[in-house]
Amino acid sequence: MLGFKIERAAAPIWMRSLIPVIAILVTFILTATLVIMAGANPLEAYRYFLIAPLSSQVSALEVLVKSTPLLLTGASVAFAFAAGYWNIGSEGQLYAGAIAAAWLGIILEGVPSVVAIPLMLVGGFAAGVLWALPPALLKVKLAVDEVVTTLLLNSVILFIVSALLNGPWRDPVSGWPQSPEIAASTVFPRLIPRSRLHLGFIVALLTIAALWFILSRTALGLKMRAAGLGQEAARFAGVNVENTILTAALVSGGIAGLAGVGEVAGIHFHLIEAISPGYGYTGIIIATLGGLHAVGVGLAAIFIGLIDTGAQTVSRALGVPVYLGDVVQATLLLVTLGLFILQNYRIKRA
Repeated sequence: MLGFKIERAAAPIWMRSLIPVIAILVTFILTATLVIMAGANPLEAYRYFLIAPLSSQVSALEVLVKSTPLLLTGASVAFAFAAGYWNIGSEGQLYAGAIAAAWLGIILEGVPSVVAIPLMLVGGFAAGVLWALPPALLKVKLAVDEVVTTLLLNSVILFIVSALLNGPWRDPVSGWPQSPEIAASTVFPRLIPRSRLHLGFIVALLTIAALWFILSRTALGLKMRAAGLGQEAARFAGVNVENTILTAALVSGGIAGLAGVGEVAGIHFHLIEAISPGYGYTGIIIATLGGLHAVGVGLAAIFIGLIDTGAQTVSRALGVPVYLGDVVQATLLLVTLGLFILQNYRIKRA
């Protein structure tokens, strides 16, 4: 009697490379039901999601603006995940960088831009590193689960931001919970006149390039990938796993801190509680969809930026709730994770 059985077998490389494309198609099929329930045509809605934002220079540049913090948080998560360190704290590390940027932006009044802007970038990176340090030390010294500690610290820093904005940094004129405006010399220059695209986009692209170089062309990248694939095997091969994981965790936090600098110096020009609508958590989607590869992370970040921009477009045009964009992102993460798991199995005739 013929039957079927499931066995473990690695999928071929060409099939694994198609996982992001398949995940996107499956996600759109699954979310089509929600679009229909909202009273819209799914094909028309997805046209507004994916094509309409690229139909004009203004909206296309806005996609890049939306992608800028996502490139950095995606790179942050991918860097940590590559070493087997599950950093869920990029959101908090982003806020740490934003706090540092707002503080430096105030005290660097009168300092030339060529000095002030690099200082803000270094300060934001350092703040992200410092916020990533406690859970990293707990992981390598006491084997405390980093998923729990990094996630909990996200809430802690939100309370710190709230205390600052409702205390010493509250606007004395309007009474709004926001920090004072940063100095003009610390504002990121615009890359294209009459657009919101700022220097942070170049910083994000350079970070993606550095991610690719470190992971694929350096000894540190080799050690990180070895630790990520198997810590015991890496130790047997002579890798100092603890130092490697610590380095990956701290650099990951620093990259997320740069995203916070970009939001303060390039978009808002002051610190607010809602400076991030969840960029750190979205970075997990981006890193997963990009397969922890620098090029994949870059493409995934721009795609998610396109979805974010398209969600507003489809809401205005068809009356579909703007939160559908968040549903698409969440579904995309679940489908991608499912496909990555299923790629290790195959159905065979018994």
